[in-house]
Amino acid sequence: MRRDRDPSKMKLFTLNSNAPLAKEIADHIGLDLGKSSIKRFSDGEVQINIEETARGFDTYLIQSTSEPGNEYLMELLIMIDALKRASARTINVVMPYYGYARQDRKARSREPITAKLIANLLQSAGATRVISVDMHAPQVQGFFNIPVDQLKANALLSDYFIKKEFKDVVVIAPENAGTSRARALANNLDAPIAFLDKQRNSDPEAVHGINVIGEIEGKTAIIIDDMIDTARTVTSGSMALIKHGAKEVYACCTHGVLSEPAVERIRESDLKEVVITNSIYQTEERRDEKIISLSIGPLLAEGIMRVQNNESVSTLFE
Repeated sequence: MRRDRDPSKMKLFTLNSNAPLAKEIADHIGLDLGKSSIKRFSDGEVQINIEETARGFDTYLIQSTSEPGNEYLMELLIMIDALKRASARTINVVMPYYGYARQDRKARSREPITAKLIANLLQSAGATRVISVDMHAPQVQGFFNIPVDQLKANALLSDYFIKKEFKDVVVIAPENAGTSRARALANNLDAPIAFLDKQRNSDPEAVHGINVIGEIEGKTAIIIDDMIDTARTVTSGSMALIKHGAKEVYACCTHGVLSEPAVERIRESDLKEVVITNSIYQTEERRDEKIISLSIGPLLAEGIMRVQNNESVSTLFE
């Protein structure tokens, strides 16, 4: 006979990647974060100790694999193994940002499919479920033989721009790969969409290397992507949009990777604002008055509780 999970038999743990987000999730759920310690030997090896019982508990382990991704991935794998050996009932890995998802296929001969390797490692370590937000490649879900719930931050981003009450807005997809993401935001804003078509043989920094497809003259343009890494696409794209008559340009994404020199590029660009979420913790060096951070803590807390209570999470996929 199937027995529903008891919400009182759950524990949340976090590692080093994004402790503030983990604390926010715990506060929304009404739980204290589980006690654990992470140390390193003199040669850099990771040592983890769980400092309270996990036996028989449904455990939720919060860790993004953002920079330094390899360090955080190793912490995650070791913690999963520790929870398995501590007889946790389930080990639910909550990865707000799933690193290596860009390496989801062989684009050239003799290339690895690293996103599949990460999936194998998580499962082999003992994960029983993965919860993530806006994976770069949605097909990564198919690399797992365990349940994967991919939540969407579209509603959060939409609400932010709805409150601005723009009069004439167009949503911009950076190339065809982002069409579905742009369409979802455009539907919420009751706006049309347009495209940035990069000429890959041209200088990626130059405006003449980008074609703008669609009506954008006199409109407020919002570029949307799943992540902003070096900010090359959004900053050069904003230049192209302004050149083609856009009144002003915003950019938004779920994951603010913001590798060097992204912040400097954003600061010096024509962009009015860049809206990201806190799926990745931003150090002081990666903050700027143009960069607005929204919290996905409530979204992840809702997803965790729906999983725990065996309730549908499909509405959080929209």
